[in-house]
Amino acid sequence: MHPVHSSAAPAAIGPYSQAIVVDHLVFTSGQIPLAADGTLVTGDIATQTRQVLANLAAVLAAAGASLGDVVKTTVFLKDLGDFAAMNAVYEQAFGSHKPARSTVEVARLPREVGVEIEAIARLP
Repeated sequence: MHPVHSSAAPAAIGPYSQAIVVDHLVFTSGQIPLAADGTLVTGDIATQTRQVLANLAAVLAAAGASLGDVVKTTVFLKDLGDFAAMNAVYEQAFGSHKPARSTVEVARLPREVGVEIEAIARLP
């Protein structure tokens, strides 16, 4: 196992890694809408989702993968009423690639954000 770090995504703010690579798989930590400098990106769920997916893409790139290599995501939404808006941005980011996905509503997320997404990808 080896940890992954990307300066193009927010640094881990606790005792965890942005991602871990093991056996040709990349397991990302959940990403929230923070800019690489740690600044919270506010706005509607579409704006937040775009930042989250940009963070995921940066972490995956540091590991040698891309969104096109993702096999599974888990999306945590503060409000399932935001599903359609999140899904539209998600679909744009992944295009015709459709990884397996779970989406759940949660009571709270770090920094009171509206969305967090984690991913599992294969290394090409």
